[in-house]
Amino acid sequence: VQLQASGGGLVQAGGSLRLSCAASGRTGNYVMGWFRQAPGKEREFVAHITVSGFSTRYADSVKGRFIISRDNAKNTMYLQMNSLKPEDTAVYYCASRVPGGNYDSWGQGTLVTVSS
Repeated sequence: VQLQASGGGLVQAGGSLRLSCAASGRTGNYVMGWFRQAPGKEREFVAHITVSGFSTRYADSVKGRFIISRDNAKNTMYLQMNSLKPEDTAVYYCASRVPGGNYDSWGQGTLVTVSS
């Protein structure tokens, strides 16, 4: 499956953005996740959502502020980001994997910049 992330931009601290990840194929059999990479840092896990959408997991740094969701009928995953902080500034990537496997499909990334 091919993935394309969108929705990034420049926002002030405390603001919100909604990222989308559109898939070229059916996503109903894949775990979907968001990752991010800040300048000079390694890529890190942000959140994931199971095939059914009933179970999610978040990095401690975004818990309570970000919400991951998916619409399998639209082959799209979302990341609602609220109460954004300057340290959330990064390129955000979406990815997919089969349950129990490694993430092996990645989107091109979308830049989120949070100004203080």
